[in-house]
Amino acid sequence: MAASPTIVECTATELSRAIHARELSCVELLDACYAQIDRLNPRVNALVAFADRDAMRRQARALDERLARGESLGPMHGFPQAPKDIAPAAGMVTTRGSPIFAGQVTQTDSVVFERMRAGGSLFIARSNSPEFGLGGHTYNPVYGTTRNAFDPTRSAGGSSGGAAVAVALSMLPVADGSDMMGSLRTPAAFNNVYGLRTSVGCVPHGPAEEVFFQQFSVTGPMARNIPDLALLLSVQAGFDARLPLTHRCQGPQDWRGALARDWRGALARDWRGARIGWLADLGGHLPCDAGLLDCCRAALRFFCDMGCSVDEVLPAFDYGGLWRAWLDLRSFNVAGANRDLYENPEKRALLKPEALWEIERGRALSAMQVYDAARVRSAWYETLRRLFEAYDFLLLPAAQVFPFDADLHWPHSVGGRDMDSYHRWMEVVIYATMAGLPALAVPAGFGAQGLPAGLQIIGPAQADLAVLQIGHAYDQASGHARVRSPLLG
Repeated sequence: MAASPTIVECTATELSRAIHARELSCVELLDACYAQIDRLNPRVNALVAFADRDAMRRQARALDERLARGESLGPMHGFPQAPKDIAPAAGMVTTRGSPIFAGQVTQTDSVVFERMRAGGSLFIARSNSPEFGLGGHTYNPVYGTTRNAFDPTRSAGGSSGGAAVAVALSMLPVADGSDMMGSLRTPAAFNNVYGLRTSVGCVPHGPAEEVFFQQFSVTGPMARNIPDLALLLSVQAGFDARLPLTHRCQGPQDWRGALARDWRGALARDWRGARIGWLADLGGHLPCDAGLLDCCRAALRFFCDMGCSVDEVLPAFDYGGLWRAWLDLRSFNVAGANRDLYENPEKRALLKPEALWEIERGRALSAMQVYDAARVRSAWYETLRRLFEAYDFLLLPAAQVFPFDADLHWPHSVGGRDMDSYHRWMEVVIYATMAGLPALAVPAGFGAQGLPAGLQIIGPAQADLAVLQIGHAYDQASGHARVRSPLLG
């Protein structure tokens, strides 16, 4: 395969096959990605903190030489990547979107970045994220705002906004992200790509100073199709002894035991007779932009075309109480993780208002309030567990809004209702998070203004593979993800 602008339009699966067949060199792929980045990144600001290009080309040549000797590091051998600027990456600037850490070069890799690097990835830059990953809109005082892949006047979503835009615009074959409150799902919906919030323990998230209580944030993949998503997940997933809640899964492993399974190998499946529960707006509980639900409902027909039955269903639960429990557990985690910053007056002065609100709210909680919130979370999981006795999967919108004005910090009103916090407009994503369930954001089409919408496919506990399988069938039936951004020309 000769170097040309069409290289970046190939799927990650095609690129991996071409590299291993020696039809495409790692250097050629790197240069093709750089050309795409130079053409489009100035318009969207998805990738930041670039590594030295000559050093990256030397690494790419070394990877080509290893393949010439018959040494492959795995399916992502030679893939340019830009690890999200939230977790540490050895030898790279890790700001977490905060001026407190501007210019900070970290010395270690997070577990996922360690695996991606060992698997032959070239870390050419970082993908942009909001400060500390807080909020569903990617902007920060260090690098500025990341703009939507389909309309640069609009938000890219967050917190994995840079990753989603880089994938949507073919600047990267695939990308990593993380998700606490929709940070993979919202930007996937906003940019017409796929993002998988993995089950708790499927992919190592850390290491961190606290490895037991933190069960909200997970790491996962983003891609333009499901086989590519599964390719990256094959590198990311699996047990790590530093993180005791990670899973030991059956399947092929590398010499460190890092690869839990080849997630690409079993995506095809017959879905005739599968039962789908459509949760819609939870009986009017969730306000949505005009036309958003219509767009999502129109996408339901593809599940019917696949042979599934789709029923609208409303689980009986106190959704207001669930939101309050979410607030307490989230604030508890955010306050604990950022305690040292808050207790240093100079650093506290540099925190954005939303971070201060979360931390101060968390510090004011009693132990019994945290425990009561965990009880509500457990009751919600039990409600969904019983619902999955009647349904194989549940569907929700992946976002309550279409991509909004990039100059707004967050939507203050949705569907005529005022939002009482910086993240209330994202309430639709807490239901999978609170239950610890896998949730795949899939493209659902476009609204009247040509802006993308998304659906969440939520599966039972630890049913990540099944979620990928039905997502793959949906992708083939719908074709929504193959709609190109007008920026691509």
